[in-house]
Amino acid sequence: MPAGEFALSRTLDTVPNLEFEIERVVESGEETVMPLLWVRGADEQRVAEALAADPSIDEMELLAAFDTEWLYRMEWIDQVDLLLRMVTNHDATVLDAYGWRDRWKLRVMYPDRNELSGVSEFCNSHGLSFDVESVREMDGEPAGRYGLTSEQFDALTAAAERGLFEVPRGVTVEELAGEFDVSHQAMSERIRRGTGALVEDTLLIGMAGGD
Repeated sequence: MPAGEFALSRTLDTVPNLEFEIERVVESGEETVMPLLWVRGADEQRVAEALAADPSIDEMELLAAFDTEWLYRMEWIDQVDLLLRMVTNHDATVLDAYGWRDRWKLRVMYPDRNELSGVSEFCNSHGLSFDVESVREMDGEPAGRYGLTSEQFDALTAAAERGLFEVPRGVTVEELAGEFDVSHQAMSERIRRGTGALVEDTLLIGMAGGD
């Protein structure tokens, strides 16, 4: 969603290459808040000045400071809270959120597809932009939680359990391929693509492939 319709738009606009990553989402009915936020991409003084002048912030507190990133607790204005309640209504949960340049990306888990449709209808009726980039059906399979195919999930799980990622290795890709009755190339691709999907789905918060 556009940062101008969500939060911290002025800060993202005035400080190039600044990044926001939501560390934790606390959900409590109509009082849903997003209190813990990592900030990266600029020096501490510039970050503090930009946040202090951002009209979407009601209150904030610096919780931890490191060399290249800072952890804040923030309370946002009512307009942001309204949008958060819209996104997290009907037992939905925000798994992660990432702000960069002029937009925010959120990954939200809904109990069923109808609830997601209700959010889209709310946005349309209130003039809010809300683009759905992808929808995954979990269907009770653990692979769906991490953006993996079932084959990638099984390959990575077996690789970890058998010690492929240990030093020295406890098993080779060739041995795993034999156990799964697939070629060495097929097993190698499953592990490589699955690892890439895990990194994108966790560390990159859905921003991989952007400019």
